[in-house]
This record gives sequence, C-alpha cells and structure tokens, in this order.
Amino acid sequence: MSEQPDTNKPHGAGYSRVIKAFYCSLAGIREAWNHEAAFRQEVLLCVLLFPVALILGKSGVERALLVSCLFLILITEIVNTAVEAAIDRIGPERNPLSKLAKDLGSSAVFLSIIHCAVVWLFVILSD
Repeated sequence: MSEQPDTNKPHGAGYSRVIKAFYCSLAGIREAWNHEAAFRQEVLLCVLLFPVALILGKSGVERALLVSCLFLILITEIVNTAVEAAIDRIGPERNPLSKLAKDLGSSAVFLSIIHCAVVWLFVILSD
C-alpha cells in the first residue's frame, strides 16, 4: 500500500494557494528592500539600466538578454539574503560552515554581476 502525499498544505490549494504565494513573494521583496542595502542599490542599478537595455538591444533577443541578466542579479541577491537569514536563525556563534554558506551566497551575487557585465559587453560590442 503506497502512502498518499500530504495535501493539507498550510497555504491551501488551487488559486487560493497561488494568491497567497503571490502575497508571500511581495512580502519577501518588501523585506529585502527594507533590510538589505545591497538589494536597494541593485534595484536602483536595474531601474537605471532597464531603459538603456531597451535602447541598446537591436533585437528582441538582445533586449531579453540585457534585461534578464539584470533580473538575475536581483534574484541572486534575494537567495543570498535568504541563506544569510537561515544561517543567522541557527545561531550567532561563528562556525566555519556558516561562513562558507554566507561566502558562497555572496559569490553567487558577485558572479551574477560579472555575468551581467559580460552579457552587456558582448551585446554592446556586437555588430
């Protein structure tokens, strides 16, 4: 006899789950904005570069590449913030694994910024 999956999810099911997930997502973005200076700086950078991406991109694909790598920076910063919050929740004491987790999250943000710069450079220099 196989076990049935737990369908009693705390956020409901169907459309109500989607709506609740949407509000949880907005709350996460609001928390990142209110408590993470790096996130605010990256949002400002993205707001400034978004119209530039639309102007510089010669095709829909180029515009999509330029804009998507901007979003990748924000996504990575939010994931990094989530990792840091989870580590901080575990405890304030210093631990090599906690440091590793935080350093890896920071590295992911750094690489997303490098990735964005490389994509922008390739698009700008193409032709």
